[in-house]
Amino acid sequence: MRAAVVVLQALEGAQHKLPTTPDARALRRLYFTRAVFSALWVGSVFAFAGTSTNQPSPPVVVLLVIYPLWDAVATMFDLSADRTGRSRLPQLLNLAFDIAAAIGIGLALITGTDAAVGVFGVWAVLAGALQLLLGLRRRRQGGQWAMIASGAISVIAGISFVFSSISGNSSLTSLAGYSLFGAVWFLIAALFLTRAITSERRPRTAA
Repeated sequence: MRAAVVVLQALEGAQHKLPTTPDARALRRLYFTRAVFSALWVGSVFAFAGTSTNQPSPPVVVLLVIYPLWDAVATMFDLSADRTGRSRLPQLLNLAFDIAAAIGIGLALITGTDAAVGVFGVWAVLAGALQLLLGLRRRRQGGQWAMIASGAISVIAGISFVFSSISGNSSLTSLAGYSLFGAVWFLIAALFLTRAITSERRPRTAA
């Protein structure tokens, strides 16, 4: 947590003061919610991963399928919060990838956990690339360096998941680690937006 605070402070110095917009407040709520969900998902995976083999238990099936579905819900909230007027193609593509991933993971689980982790990996690469792109587009809005880093890490992690699936060495705990990093980055982004919004309110209050 100390390292996260250091990163937060370092990034804050590189950002311009941000306007208090509905977009920023909506994104802050979304990032906090995603951080909480990811943390709960990680705890659930660790609770059931020890009993899982290559033939997953019903709780594992639910956890693997629900993750991209939750990302789809979060993407829809992101779309509703985006009032920039820019193209929404990245979010729409991400929504399509989320739904396809949920279906693909569900079908792959018929074969086993290894195949499902491979599909999860492909989705992580695509979703991470789009998250990185959105972070770059929103880089002046606050907290987006965390999203850029998270997107890049997602791409790298997704590639490793694919290779581990091919080699038959996939692990549910590795997915939990991936999600835990995501929770941390979302929390950093939410805190960054909170500080930016608060600092923008102070002059108006003083006046």
